[in-house]
Amino acid sequence: MTEAWLLVLLTLDATLRVATPLILASMAGLFSERAGVIDIGLEGKMLAGAFMAAATAAATGSAWIGLAVAVAVSVSLALLHGLACITYRGNQVVSGVAINVLVAGLTVVFGIAGFDQGGQTPALGNAARFTPIGLPLAVSLHDVPVIGDLYQELISGHNVLVYVALAAVPVTWWVVNRTRFGLRLRAVGETPVAVDTAGISVQGLRYRAVLITGVLCGIAGAYLSTAQSARFVRDMTAGKGYIALAALIFGKWRPVPAFFASLLFGFLDAVATRLQGVQLPGIGQAPVALIQALPYALTVILLAGFIGKAVAPKSIGKPYVKDG
Repeated sequence: MTEAWLLVLLTLDATLRVATPLILASMAGLFSERAGVIDIGLEGKMLAGAFMAAATAAATGSAWIGLAVAVAVSVSLALLHGLACITYRGNQVVSGVAINVLVAGLTVVFGIAGFDQGGQTPALGNAARFTPIGLPLAVSLHDVPVIGDLYQELISGHNVLVYVALAAVPVTWWVVNRTRFGLRLRAVGETPVAVDTAGISVQGLRYRAVLITGVLCGIAGAYLSTAQSARFVRDMTAGKGYIALAALIFGKWRPVPAFFASLLFGFLDAVATRLQGVQLPGIGQAPVALIQALPYALTVILLAGFIGKAVAPKSIGKPYVKDG
């Protein structure tokens, strides 16, 4: 394996790992926003999931219990968002921002109170983390040119939550485009009056959508603290919820384009990491700070609508008021 080929593989491998929470969060946002509920609170639900997963794993020694608690807390926040926006017809953006601010503060407070480590949780051992797993034939195919390298370095050797994120994309596509629930979900985001006229509960569909959003955000948060990292640190989501929202908009609220947009953001992050301390010909040391800012700059560009026009579901952000 040449050095250049190895660098490409390692960068792609890092891209997949970094993009995993973005993939999960963008699929989460897709369900909510396709149902007509804006979810700025992806960031807060991920952060809450990350904290609870690490705290629970540190206390119980089980990453799976940590994952379950992370999902439960994230779902609770998602239902709180639903209560404010669906039942009481509050402003959806304000509710999402409130969740983000609330969680950002509470995770630090609980972290200091529970562990006295400046808002962090203790470092997790391998038993309390999701560690890489080797897929079948990874060793057997090692000597096969190109295919062996791709399989061993890029496909095999990830933790289970990476594979869950990859599986979430085709599952989301199938649910949204090929099931009765998906048809109704898309309809309630476009013309909720027609759904109500057909005798289907608009509120019920939207609550189910935000519940699925909570599950996926919980998994994304747990990945950050118990798989990608080995502990929770304050504000460890670092805007990933907003980046996932940008990926969703860039993908025009469709699963596969949103997946590739998440990979693009992950690639930029992976390249920034790889270029730290690297001397570039004619430039000198790579401007890592500038490269690290690229995902966030691209987020602003996408959300501002400078790269193509993204048409949102017609009833997104509009509380449904039943006539009569």
